[in-house]
Amino acid sequence: MSVPAISTVTSVAPAGYLDGLEAGGATGGDGGAFGAVLASAVDGVSAKQATSSELALKAVTGDLEDIHDYTIAATEAAVALELTVALRNKAVDAFNEIMRMQA
Repeated sequence: MSVPAISTVTSVAPAGYLDGLEAGGATGGDGGAFGAVLASAVDGVSAKQATSSELALKAVTGDLEDIHDYTIAATEAAVALELTVALRNKAVDAFNEIMRMQA
């Protein structure tokens, strides 16, 4: 009995969250591509937080014409951070589960 091939997984990240990354980039044999994907995702979260902070400062000083821009940026930053924390927690749980396995 043969095992069917695993189909590709579609992205569940918000649109634009992993911009510039190729879907097949992390499937190679080296760990560098996986590390690059993680680093890029963390940089994206950091950029969203920086944009949110800039718009918050503009909103407080009265330089922001549309407060909705800040609201959207703040929400995007919060959701991206929550997703990053959830992924980190799952990775730590998986690592702990592997460490509990007996050889």
